[in-house]
Amino acid sequence: MDTVFTKTPGWLDWYSNPSTPRFKLPAGAVDAHCHVFGPGAEFPFAPERKYTPCDAGKEQLFALRDHLGVSRNVIVQATCHGADNSAMMDAVQASRGRARGVATVRTDISNAELQRLDAAGVRGVRFNFLKRLVNAAPQQELAEIARRIAPLGWHVVIYFEGQDLEGLEGFFASLPTPLVVDHMGRPDVTKPATGPEFGRFLRFVENNDVWVKVSCPERLSVSGPPALDGETDPYPDVVAFGRTVVEEFPDRVLWGTDWPHPNLTDHMPDDGLLVDYIPHVATSAELQHKLLVSNPMNLYWPGEKA
Repeated sequence: MDTVFTKTPGWLDWYSNPSTPRFKLPAGAVDAHCHVFGPGAEFPFAPERKYTPCDAGKEQLFALRDHLGVSRNVIVQATCHGADNSAMMDAVQASRGRARGVATVRTDISNAELQRLDAAGVRGVRFNFLKRLVNAAPQQELAEIARRIAPLGWHVVIYFEGQDLEGLEGFFASLPTPLVVDHMGRPDVTKPATGPEFGRFLRFVENNDVWVKVSCPERLSVSGPPALDGETDPYPDVVAFGRTVVEEFPDRVLWGTDWPHPNLTDHMPDDGLLVDYIPHVATSAELQHKLLVSNPMNLYWPGEKA
C-alpha cells in the first residue's frame, strides 16, 4: 500500500509555471545543484527527516531542465531521504547520461555499494553541518567516508553557515578529496563582501582544493526583492558576494537552481528569473561559459564534450 506523507506546515511547493529566461544559457549548461523529492509513494521519505516536502520527482526536474535551456543536472541527495539514495539514483539513471549524483552515505556502506554508485553516476558525497537539518555531523565518521571515496575520484560537498567556518576549516582542509561548497558557505549578506568574515571564506577557497556554488541568492538575501513577477534585479544584496567569487576563482565556480528549493519559508522563486540572475554575478560571456559549462563538465564529466 502506498505511504501517504503530510507536508510540513507552511511548506512552499516549487513554482509551477516558471518564466522563459531572457538570458540564454550557453550550449551545454549544467544545473550543478538540484534535488528530487520522492515521489513519496514510490520513494518514501526517511523516518529521521527534519521536514516532509512536496513531491518533486524526476519528470518535473527534467521538464524544468528543458524549459530553462539546461543540458545536464547534478542531483544532490536531499536530507529528507536520509542515506537512502534510491530516488536520486533513479533520476540519475533515467537521465541517460545527462545527470550525475551526489549521495549521502554512512560508514557502514560496503565497498561494493560504493562501486555500484560510482558506476551509476555518483561523483561525490554530501556532508551537512546545518544544525536545523541534521542532528550531528561526527567528524571522525565523515573523515572515514572521505578516505574511502577518495580512490574513486569523488569529492565532498559541504554545507555550512558562514559564521561556523572558523571552527570547521581545519577539518575541511584535512579531507583527502576536492571540496565543493554549497551556496558560497551561506555568508551573512548584511556584512560587506569585503569584510573579514567573507574574507576568511575566500582565503579558505584560495588555500585548498575548493569549488564554490554561487547558488541560492533567494536563501541568502535579506532585503530582496524576490525573483517574482518579472523582477529584473532580484536579491541585489547577494550580488557582490557571487561576483567576487566568480571573478577571484573563475575556474572553480559552479551554478545551480536548487530546485525544488527545500525549506524556503518567505517565497518560492521563479526559476526562469533565477537564470536571469546569472549575468549579475558572471558578467562576461567567458565567465558565464566557465561557470555554466566548462567547470561543471571538468568536475562531473571529465573528458566528455559538452
